[in-house]
Amino acid sequence: MTTVRFDAVTLEVLWTRIISIVDEAAKAIVRTSFSTLSNEANDFACVLADARGFALAQNSGSIPSFIATLPATVRHFQRALGPDLRPGDVLITNDAWMGTGHMSDVCVVKPIFHRDRLAAFSATTAHMPDIGGRVRAIEAREIFEEGLHIPLAKLVHAGRTDDTLVALIRANVRTPDQTVGDIWAQASANELMERRVQALLDEYRLDGLEALGDELFGRSERAMREAIRAVPDGTYRYGFRTDGVDVPFEFRLALTVAGETVTADYTGTSPQQPRAINCVLAYTYAMTAYAIRCALLPGLPNNEGMYRPVVVTAPEGCLLNPRFPASVVSRSVTGHYVPVLVFGALRRVLPDRVMAGAGSPLWNVTQTGVREDGRPYTNVMFFNGGMGATPRKDGEHVLSWPSNISSTPVEVAERNSPLFFHYKRMRPGSGGAGRFRGGLGQDVLIESRSERPVIVAFMAERVTSPAPGFAGGGDGGLGDVQINGRSIDHRKQHVLKRGDRVLVRTPGGGGYGPAARRAGALDARDRLLGYVAPSRLPGARPVARSGRTSIRVRNATLRRILSTSGPASLPSDFAERHDTYAHGAAPRVKKAISAGGPPPARSSPAGAPARRRGTGGAPARD
Repeated sequence: MTTVRFDAVTLEVLWTRIISIVDEAAKAIVRTSFSTLSNEANDFACVLADARGFALAQNSGSIPSFIATLPATVRHFQRALGPDLRPGDVLITNDAWMGTGHMSDVCVVKPIFHRDRLAAFSATTAHMPDIGGRVRAIEAREIFEEGLHIPLAKLVHAGRTDDTLVALIRANVRTPDQTVGDIWAQASANELMERRVQALLDEYRLDGLEALGDELFGRSERAMREAIRAVPDGTYRYGFRTDGVDVPFEFRLALTVAGETVTADYTGTSPQQPRAINCVLAYTYAMTAYAIRCALLPGLPNNEGMYRPVVVTAPEGCLLNPRFPASVVSRSVTGHYVPVLVFGALRRVLPDRVMAGAGSPLWNVTQTGVREDGRPYTNVMFFNGGMGATPRKDGEHVLSWPSNISSTPVEVAERNSPLFFHYKRMRPGSGGAGRFRGGLGQDVLIESRSERPVIVAFMAERVTSPAPGFAGGGDGGLGDVQINGRSIDHRKQHVLKRGDRVLVRTPGGGGYGPAARRAGALDARDRLLGYVAPSRLPGARPVARSGRTSIRVRNATLRRILSTSGPASLPSDFAERHDTYAHGAAPRVKKAISAGGPPPARSSPAGAPARRRGTGGAPARD
């Protein structure tokens, strides 16, 4: 057996191969999973780790919270089952403290053997459509109310499935076919990674992935430490209050930069609660490391090396480090505040590297009932608020951050549920004002068409405490949940009858910089597009479509804005980022910006007829 020398070319080839392996596994989950949580919402991850349990790579479209939690799960399995691992084993758990932070995520791990030696681990995790217990209710007071607990166990023993465990899972969930089907989709992705890794080891005559891992980890760790050294030493503090339950919750962070390490201390955060909003330390760590990476080195690969300079502490028994058996199923309504704390602490020393508060934590509507044939069902629908603005651009609208989860398509939700969506639209004015405006939230009106009662539970935040603006920017708009026109207590479960309507209003993101410094052209564009208020500018007219109003922007109006405000007042990438606002006018706007003048009038391409055939000689229309 020869040793491969990892020159630059070989290293790049191997790194690309590893990324392709986890990305191919992710596509396999999307193709084979039974529930929309994986094949539509993207709530899963694939990770490849070396034989020590250190993460080599994660699929490109993964969830940030899984960056650190899933490799830790692999190491928990190593400690518990290491001597008993055999080729053909498939491991499973949904333990909240050793998994991803709540039991809704099932982790599946497969030890990869090569020539009778443990060479690596393939690992996947995915949010199940149902895991039993109360329906994702924040009202749960301890974890035993939240569903089936699968300890560190073997789903497959040396190629033989544990049928008793499978039967136990099926008997404890409302959606046995979907839940077990998704687990087997994960197992198939694990097996795919196993085959690809074994082929890679054979091709390059490697015994394992540790040497490759050390090279990758060392490079990432050096890059992260260098980025930390560029930050002035000191302790940077930030905190805020959130909606809470009976009273607001306090979140506090002291972020200490010392040389080439950074320590996040959450002392001062409110104590754990007898509600399902507690966030285990593994999830807190993952969100902290992710935010630090975003601020300091956003292009750094996701592997073991990036974590090594980051230390996270939180008092045991607080919201961000609860003791067992705390309820945790809705841990994201707490954990998603962590990146905002990190950015808030860094904004005084790195103002050009952080984003204002986002309209997150992620919103969620879970509904369950009984179909006409008597079978129970559960559906989980995600809805996103607006992202915070940055020092360079407006916040993105209705985009998930920091979760990277897709909103549930209306067509899919209506196919899987006895629900009718009256509308799903951005909410004007919900983005925080500023030199750069916060992203907009959305309004979604849903009606129950079920003849049987439907139970709904909500995950909603920023209903009383808005997303903060930074550097003088305004706070984002508040969210709200209404049933039949009245705001409700979204911390409780509710029962819908046929004809009941639920209005979900997600919050907007915070603005960045003083609103007085906003470019006039951007303000005009916002009014034209209805982002601020229904447009009343000349040249824009409302168009009624299925009971909704949209704004049709005439090209003449855009030319007038550019000619009066001047291209210098617009960001250099204005045309690329807003290339749908004028029915094809964007390329001409881009040309005008680069040329320093208003867009030229539209003309026919050289050699093209001015009139279309078959239209009776009528002039061609835009």
